[in-house]
Amino acid sequence: MDEAVKKARVAQLEDYIMKKCLWQFHSRAWDREKQNEGILTKTKQILCGEPVEKDTPADRCYWVDAVVLAEAYQERFDWIASATKDEIKEVMAALKERIDFLTITGSLNEELKVKAY
Repeated sequence: MDEAVKKARVAQLEDYIMKKCLWQFHSRAWDREKQNEGILTKTKQILCGEPVEKDTPADRCYWVDAVVLAEAYQERFDWIASATKDEIKEVMAALKERIDFLTITGSLNEELKVKAY
């Protein structure tokens, strides 16, 4: 996939999360790491038609958010329907990297690093 196309697609998906998803606002870095991994991995699996693990309460919580996110993406972004599984996986990996940066590693919120939480 062309790098400019991938970047544009990631920007669309990122914009939706930043404007519409409250789960990005957990108060601890470790919560954000788990949620980003759980929700975005399950979203990728849903979009690719792969099985999604729902064994634990956390899995089910992430799965519910992933279902809502996947449906919103499919509804809003026509390119998802014509993308291959490999293309979706590539975009979702780049999206996770970007969301991790925005919500954890690049965040100026010092409270994320407080060990007492």
